[in-house]
Amino acid sequence: MLHLPKKVDGMPQSASWTGTPSIKGSTESIRMALLTFSLVGLQFTWGIEMTYCTPYLLQLGLTKSKTSLVWIAGPLSGLVMGPIIGVLADNSKSKYGRRRPFMVGGGIVVAIGLLILGWTKEIVGFFIPESELRRVLTITLAVLSIYLVDFAINAIQSTARSLIVDTLPIPKQQKGSAWASRMIAIGHLAGYGVSTLDLLKVLGKTLGDSQFKQCTVIAALALLLSVGVTSWAVDERVLIASKDADVKSGAVKVVAKILKTTWNLPDRIRAICWVQFWAWIGWFPFLFYSSTWVGETYYRYTPTASITESSDALGDIGRIGSLSLLIFSIVTFIGSIFLPFLVRSPDDAAKPGQRNFTPRPPAAVAPLAKFLQGSKPDLLTSWMLSHLIFAGAMFLAPFVRSLHMATVLVSICGIPWALACWAPFTFMGTEVNRMTAPSTILANGSSYRRLPNPSDDFSAPAPSPSLLRLNHLDRDLDDDEDSEDSSTGETAGIYLGILNLFTTLPQFVGTFISMIVFEILEPGRHPELHKGEDAEGVGKDDVMKKVTEGPNGIAVCLFIGAICAVGAAYATQRMRGLYKRTR
Repeated sequence: MLHLPKKVDGMPQSASWTGTPSIKGSTESIRMALLTFSLVGLQFTWGIEMTYCTPYLLQLGLTKSKTSLVWIAGPLSGLVMGPIIGVLADNSKSKYGRRRPFMVGGGIVVAIGLLILGWTKEIVGFFIPESELRRVLTITLAVLSIYLVDFAINAIQSTARSLIVDTLPIPKQQKGSAWASRMIAIGHLAGYGVSTLDLLKVLGKTLGDSQFKQCTVIAALALLLSVGVTSWAVDERVLIASKDADVKSGAVKVVAKILKTTWNLPDRIRAICWVQFWAWIGWFPFLFYSSTWVGETYYRYTPTASITESSDALGDIGRIGSLSLLIFSIVTFIGSIFLPFLVRSPDDAAKPGQRNFTPRPPAAVAPLAKFLQGSKPDLLTSWMLSHLIFAGAMFLAPFVRSLHMATVLVSICGIPWALACWAPFTFMGTEVNRMTAPSTILANGSSYRRLPNPSDDFSAPAPSPSLLRLNHLDRDLDDDEDSEDSSTGETAGIYLGILNLFTTLPQFVGTFISMIVFEILEPGRHPELHKGEDAEGVGKDDVMKKVTEGPNGIAVCLFIGAICAVGAAYATQRMRGLYKRTR
């Protein structure tokens, strides 16, 4: 029988747990890869959605301004799902752990939503004959499918990130975030790589009779596979009893708890969130519209290009845009591999007298890494510079008149994106674990802490072939120094959910900026994708000429995003001052 620690009168009851977190794998690299593998399928799915859904909606007859409103699904789902799933998972007592059940459930929902999205026309057509009502219902079902996919993806993303924080000790948080960044880059690389292929020629009509349908099937399978691998490889601690405060705050008080925590954020976490806020106003138009922008640039400014005779305009624009994003993903992947060796982590900066725990780099770059060891920048400086690099590239977007230049600018943004997928979660994971480490005990009344790796040799074998090293000590024996390296991730869900709030709220801002820009610069239906006449009865050739001669609405949105990226750099500099004052 499992015995819970006795509650002492007048003393709050701490959370109680059974089991220890572990990851299958014979080496640390394999364990890290398995822990973060779910992000491969997640980003593969995002890549397919970002590449094809905008031109798909335009092809159905939506205007660009209305399409931008559809993409409120992204920030809205993050606003709702991130914190709520975080709180629910934090207090989950499932025998399978707190995070994995939400990941698996979300994966199934995403797969269903993708299949509905790919076959929207057929589903509606089965019930409704050819008519205006059929067109309207097709658009409605497509939009609802996008909402379903986005809401479920945010549930997976929230729990996958929390699983990393839960499982790794503070000295490994940067490494975990770096591996997450690599898996995100691999997912992007695979997604955009598949999108550049003519799948109808490669696979025939086995998975569907169009490029878009086949991509949705592949994305559904990839997500289920990646989530399944991580869920199989990771064993979580099981929550037996929540803290008193958590027990008293039932489902009715979840929102109140989120708002109260958001209002009373620690200074450092608040600073991280505000940097994220400004950065994501800039990233929003890039992530949602860059592939469409590249495809439009090609057809607007390349004299030999003609999409009017194409039988699959959606697939053509998707493939052209995906090629530049494929290069972007390659740059991101390379950056995610090598940047961690060239950048000091927050834990190194906070404890300069201790040895650097950053792993030994591959032999090919070891001399360069050794040369830069003494002068390499810290993660905060690198994050700030990444905002400025992104801003510099996007400031040039309105002046681009060739496919090659558009591809170059998109590719440059791979380095900032590698840091955007890595830095905020490293800082947040470190801060969360520092706050929550001393407050958690096991079900038998003892506490545990993870021991830092005394060796910085990345190739050194782990003492255990299957478990991260844990040390079970009596609570009275823990000292302050030990608690610094411990990690419980007890409140990781809510704090990462709040970080997600500051990632999604700026997307609302970006959505409305895009809507206004598109309404002013590019009203009416999309001339490259929508056949026939414009909504106002203007001939397609006239509309095409008008749009080609005018400024590109997406490029203007990218320019506005660059201004906000400069704001993110300023917020990062202010964050540096805060770290210096509180260190």
